[in-house]
Amino acid sequence: MPPDDLPGLPRDAVTAWLRTTLPDRVTDGDWTAEIVSGGLSNITYRLHTRGGELVLRRPPLAGVLQSAHDMSREFRVQSALAGTAVPVPPMLAMCADDSVIGAPFYVMGAVDGVVLRSAQDTALLTEAARQELAFGLVDTLVTLHAIDPAAVGLSDFGRPDGYSLRQLRRWQQQWEASKTRELPDMDTLIERLHTRLPQQAGSGLVHGDYRLDNTLVDVRATSPRITAVLDWELSTLGDPLADVALLWTYWEQMGAPQLTLLPGSAGATAHPGFPTAGDLAQRYAERSGRSLADLPFHRALAAMKLAAIAEGVHARYLGGRTVSAGYAGVGAAVPELVARGLAIIGPAPGRVR
Repeated sequence: MPPDDLPGLPRDAVTAWLRTTLPDRVTDGDWTAEIVSGGLSNITYRLHTRGGELVLRRPPLAGVLQSAHDMSREFRVQSALAGTAVPVPPMLAMCADDSVIGAPFYVMGAVDGVVLRSAQDTALLTEAARQELAFGLVDTLVTLHAIDPAAVGLSDFGRPDGYSLRQLRRWQQQWEASKTRELPDMDTLIERLHTRLPQQAGSGLVHGDYRLDNTLVDVRATSPRITAVLDWELSTLGDPLADVALLWTYWEQMGAPQLTLLPGSAGATAHPGFPTAGDLAQRYAERSGRSLADLPFHRALAAMKLAAIAEGVHARYLGGRTVSAGYAGVGAAVPELVARGLAIIGPAPGRVR
């Protein structure tokens, strides 16, 4: 007897679609699935079929905000990067028909590697391996930002100019659409960000959610190797410093307060051997040749953006619409992120702190 449906993955409808679209992988309903991660947004399932493992991505079950969770963008950017030096999973098929499972989704091939999300995951690495992994993460980001979007068919993937202002407006709108409470400090942070907008110094392909646990890592060798960059739902054309800032925001260091946004994710990079976030930014500057002068603004914007995302997850949790366990504490991260953003952006002009 086949297993019951998983939330958001109706077995009969998925089986029929897979048999038609990927007949070399699925010929009947004899497959099993598990939720790999509910993430902070999209849902990822691992499917075990007679033809091998598949990975399916779909939007959240509810609370989808306008312009977010665009499956076709994820599918397009990873398809475009196939064959480049940026490691991505093989894209197999895209379904834009909402009638199949209630939302667009896509299927990709499985890639060897593990997600390093928790302190326990990285505790098994040597100090030298931790440093090499961290620097490899930065070098992969430099490689991504060096790609000419036009050369891979992504010249129309976004508007590179005015990126920071559009991001600020977008996440301000997302905050207003999903907030479950009044948070005056968020209003203050947004106001100060509007007054500190920098001139954009460059543009490129931006991942939008670049962090260690959005990659797959081969840890079998002495030197860890990133085998795939995942979760491209926020990718666009824009200021590459946004990715550096977000990586910094997620990065946890020994002796510093830890921020938990994902269940079981605390302390993954808070072990000896991992460089500091500042070290990562400096390596990025050296390898890319980009100035870090505007990085503080981007770090404050990254904190505001993550606060808006976390509030949306908190709203879904309160409504019983998350598919993974452990999201009860996400709401507490929101004011902490806002406080971080205010500390980075500093007081309003003319005021003494």
